[in-house]
Amino acid sequence: MTLEPRRPGLRWLAILLPVAVIAGVELLADWVLDPFLPFPFDTLVVTVAAILIIGILVVGVSRRIDLLSGALALRTSELERSSAQTRALHQLGMTIAAAHDLETVLHAVADGARELLDADAALVLWPVRSDGAVVAVVSGPPDAVVEPDDPTATEPQDHLATAYRGAVLAAPLRRGGETIGSLAVAARAQRSFSVGEVEALSSVANQLALAIENARLEGQLREVAVRAERERIAREMHDGLAQVLGYVNTKSQAVAELLAADQADAARQQLGELAAAARSIYVDVREAILGLSTPVTAERGLVGALEEYAARYGEASKIAAIVRTTADVGFVELAPETEAQAFRIVQEALTNVRKHADARRVEISVDLREGALQITVSDDGRGFDAERDPTSAGGAADAWLGYGISAMRDRAAAIGGSLSVTSQPGCGTTVSVSLPLRPGVGDRA
Repeated sequence: MTLEPRRPGLRWLAILLPVAVIAGVELLADWVLDPFLPFPFDTLVVTVAAILIIGILVVGVSRRIDLLSGALALRTSELERSSAQTRALHQLGMTIAAAHDLETVLHAVADGARELLDADAALVLWPVRSDGAVVAVVSGPPDAVVEPDDPTATEPQDHLATAYRGAVLAAPLRRGGETIGSLAVAARAQRSFSVGEVEALSSVANQLALAIENARLEGQLREVAVRAERERIAREMHDGLAQVLGYVNTKSQAVAELLAADQADAARQQLGELAAAARSIYVDVREAILGLSTPVTAERGLVGALEEYAARYGEASKIAAIVRTTADVGFVELAPETEAQAFRIVQEALTNVRKHADARRVEISVDLREGALQITVSDDGRGFDAERDPTSAGGAADAWLGYGISAMRDRAAAIGGSLSVTSQPGCGTTVSVSLPLRPGVGDRA
């Protein structure tokens, strides 16, 4: 209901009309009543007429004021109800954003919808879940939901007890153009839902649909990350552990044959090579364990994790590893996934240094340049021809190096960065990673 606008003309008319009527009665009394009614009877007649006219006008004005007051009270009540719904929706949105798992979101949405619409029960129907159940969560009395005759039924009424079918309102959960479920509220007594309540339930359903979709995408990202990590470990085991174990087996057979032929000197030489291979695979295994057990935590950050890993790497590989950073790097905040992938890129580069560079020293630099975080890994090893594709070479070592560079490029691209490799035979190798920062990140630096 809307209030009528003020009309100044009517307001002045309400004032002037009684005056005009009273003046007219007085004139009429002077011209008509005086010849027939002497004083004070003419005055009494005029007074009674004026009181009647004023009473009629007062009643009319009072009724008008009562109508406007009722309309104002109704409008105020609607605004208060709308404001309460807005606050409840905001609070529910904050709860959904702060929740860390989908189960918490489902319960929060069901409880919030029931309280928001003052319903007796609320339920979320989500029939496309992996566990096959239609009803995901229920808010309200336990007896509000019953097992339907058809277990695959997706209508809220089919899952509600008869006592809770007095009034049912449902909003669909949509993902793109597909309906994946519904959010419903139910009341025992018959009632009608206002347009505002329908819109409020639709808003809550949209938030829940987004939360479900986010959970699905996060699950896919975790699966992709796990799959990629498994592929990396499998590749390293195949290219490192499997090859060295095959080499150990061949050397062992050669030692046995040499000992059988009474060639002790040659057998000792083979045993020395066998011991060197064992030390190499020991370093490989330790490095793999370090990579898995040294995550980037919030307390240490990327730089702290790199410094700790470089210290352990240098101890295991006997290659001096130094981490250099600038002061402004400490003001940069990266997403956890970005930090993890950047750490893996540095780890892969250091593995290449140990296996192929024959280096004595490697330096890891982290700084800010041109709105991007720059990470470089430089060694003083033998280098290689960076213009040639290592995977096209016939040697296993060159092929492994090529796969490692390809894996680093894929990791950099996955977090929106880029990777470049510069090297020349006899001049060492430099691996550079550039991670563009969002506008505003690093401004404090």
